[in-house]
Amino acid sequence: MISHGAVVLVGAGPGDPELLTIKAMRALQFADVVVHDRLVHPDILAHARPHARLIFVGKAGGDDASTSQDDINAELIRQARLGRRVVRLKGGDPFVFGRGAEEALALTAAGVPWSVVPGVSAGVAVPANAQIPVTHRGVARAVVFATATSKDGLVDVSSYATVDTVVMFMAGQRLDAVMRALQAAGRSASTPCAVVAAGTWEHERVVTGTVGSIVADLVDITLPSPTLVIVGEVVSLRAQLQQILPAAEAFAVGARS
Repeated sequence: MISHGAVVLVGAGPGDPELLTIKAMRALQFADVVVHDRLVHPDILAHARPHARLIFVGKAGGDDASTSQDDINAELIRQARLGRRVVRLKGGDPFVFGRGAEEALALTAAGVPWSVVPGVSAGVAVPANAQIPVTHRGVARAVVFATATSKDGLVDVSSYATVDTVVMFMAGQRLDAVMRALQAAGRSASTPCAVVAAGTWEHERVVTGTVGSIVADLVDITLPSPTLVIVGEVVSLRAQLQQILPAAEAFAVGARS
């Protein structure tokens, strides 16, 4: 078959299906194939057209059954070369710790046309939904987005430990090591810290503490995945901002029960 297929890398947002962009929804409605991650809300997949093929390629930390990145790249290329319109549906934004660039490079090398539909990144949406601004005048003028994982398994926070606000992806399984590393790199143990699990999902859970206390605060607490860690004085604003939630909820549009 002569190839006329293409791949669109689509950001599904942090979880809440109402945070899906209109452009992402339209891409789903025209796709022949949707190759999707584990952390994509079922209500988002429901936007795919009725006869579209859904291919699950979810990953989970430490899970040997997870689909390898090489296999995902190969599947995208194969489906496009069959002349299909392919949506690669990824949680958050494809280019923010989503390996979107790796897939785009593989598609480029294979001569497969591709484009990207940006998504709402968990890095800003999850803290906001938990009533934590990542910047605030007089409190935080800078924010860094980082990952706690690395190919060599080491945690190195030295380049950003003292930035006003630190938002860390994929830090839940090595939280103790991350907090110790932050302190060793100069972050005060008294710095406010929050762990947000399943941010923007129906079962979201938020635990607050400090860099020095958060690990102990989470003892005997089982959190759903994924988790996002926020470090900085902005976390202390949450208690004040939560006071207006009952009034704000009265004006919520399209809120899910």
